[in-house]
Amino acid sequence: MVAGLIRTLATGLLAAAAMAKDVTYYWDIGYVTANPDGKMERQVIGVNGVWPVPEIHASLNDTLVLEIRNSLDTPTTLHSHGLYQNGTNYYDGPFMVTQCGIPPGANMTYRIPIQQTGTYWIHSHYSAQYVDGIRAPVILHDPNEPYKYDEEIVLTLEDWYHDQAAALLKQFLSWKNPGGAEPVPNGALIGGVGGDTQKKLAFEAGKTYRIRLINMSALSMFHFSIEGHTMRVIEVDGFDTEEQAVGNVILSAAQRTSILVTAHNETDSNFVFHADMDTDMFDSIPEGLNYNSTGIVQYSADAPLKRDDSVDWSPFNDIDLVPRKKAAALGFDVSFQLDVFFNQYTDALNHGTFNNITYVAPRVPVMMTALTTGADALNATAYGPQTNARVVQHMQDVQLIVNNYDAGTHPFHLHGHHFQMIERGPAPYDASYNPRPTAPPMQRDTVTIPSMEYVILRFRADNPGAWFFHCHIEWHIEGGLAMVILEAPDVMQKRLNVPQQILDHCALASIPTKGNAAGRSGFDLEGAPDGPFPYPIHWTRKARGAMAGCVLSALVGFATIFWYGWSSKKTYATTAASPARLAE
Repeated sequence: MVAGLIRTLATGLLAAAAMAKDVTYYWDIGYVTANPDGKMERQVIGVNGVWPVPEIHASLNDTLVLEIRNSLDTPTTLHSHGLYQNGTNYYDGPFMVTQCGIPPGANMTYRIPIQQTGTYWIHSHYSAQYVDGIRAPVILHDPNEPYKYDEEIVLTLEDWYHDQAAALLKQFLSWKNPGGAEPVPNGALIGGVGGDTQKKLAFEAGKTYRIRLINMSALSMFHFSIEGHTMRVIEVDGFDTEEQAVGNVILSAAQRTSILVTAHNETDSNFVFHADMDTDMFDSIPEGLNYNSTGIVQYSADAPLKRDDSVDWSPFNDIDLVPRKKAAALGFDVSFQLDVFFNQYTDALNHGTFNNITYVAPRVPVMMTALTTGADALNATAYGPQTNARVVQHMQDVQLIVNNYDAGTHPFHLHGHHFQMIERGPAPYDASYNPRPTAPPMQRDTVTIPSMEYVILRFRADNPGAWFFHCHIEWHIEGGLAMVILEAPDVMQKRLNVPQQILDHCALASIPTKGNAAGRSGFDLEGAPDGPFPYPIHWTRKARGAMAGCVLSALVGFATIFWYGWSSKKTYATTAASPARLAE
């Protein structure tokens, strides 16, 4: 009997190995021009001379191989959003967390084992580069697909800017923008088109379609619905759900949702679908902005549009979805409270912060500090004061309590994991309360937290690496709303071997790859980023000196005015009393 089980297991392993393969894409990343909304041609970042960037497809147990050539005039990196990268943390992509960037003119090979299925995307993780177009869907197929459908449609939702990302970032991070107003997009793209061009989804009578919705925006949240049709959610962020009928789906930046839609049997009418931008995300609404974007579900090119205004706009609450894969709610061995604020800091810029610390990249990539500092890597001090680093042990259950005290909504993304969504509620979270859900909680990798609300997230530290946790509004991550979780640095040192190609890129950029955040030994952090800081709430020596100077200047000014007025009065009196004046 045991021998039979062993033979069955061996057969299964051999079958899986036979199915697994390298899936290779060759990308020459460079500049092209595009005009997707028909309003302004502009420079974008494409691949192989093409934009939008084509989709990537692979299957469970494959190895995704990305052969990259950087033909830009700046560095670049690629982050496969939502992929676990278990054992390959060095391919995760965020600049100065796991990589130094691919230099202009250089090559890079990413070899990513596919350990999951679902709907994902890939984008640059260097500065605000992906806003200029270097982003694309990544679809990971399950050979044993649990859902029944006839065809699938990948539908991207994006906000679109006419100005270059670098100029927009300079505008956002400026002393002239003390309130931190984010750049508002010029419009929306659905499936890569916008303006007066409507995206058409071809439906055939009676077929069931899986529509993979991917929000690849820098800022915008979208509300998606289809008039006259029923949508059933089956996946969020690569995590399968039990089918759930919904009237609409809300997607913040970086979130993904798969829906099943069954076409009507009649083909005498076409229908409108909506991908409306949520204007609450914008500080202002520019004149001419069409935020209610629509497309066409097309049964026949000659059929008329049938309007149906009975769309169910009731709130879509992802935490209430039922996961297909049932896993009991985790407890926690360690808990971190992260309070979200935006304030003007001592560099005169408006920064996003966790616990009043704004993220600034260290001199040494965070992952490399973890790999090269021995036992010191277990102490968060080694990563510098501005990385907001937290260190957890292997296989600990980790809890994140995120209180959003900002006036806006934020989508937060954790690299390397799906997390359990334990609870939502009005901020602040009561630390004396420990929720223990009895039902298996829903999981995803990007969670939306409205203003003045909290969320409790839990995950198991089973993936040694340096994992970024940040707001996925691109302007906010560049403004510092980020932190790093160092997961089992001692295990990282045993398991991870950084490819020489990555080390060579660091050398070309003169970026050190050993030591603490300052590139030094121990906890000597001289030279590591330190600040900016919140403006102090008390009177500092400089502030008292400045105030004294202002008061003194004011007194001198008043005295000068008084003296001038008194002198003028005396002169006027003398002149008025003179014989010549009296003779007149």
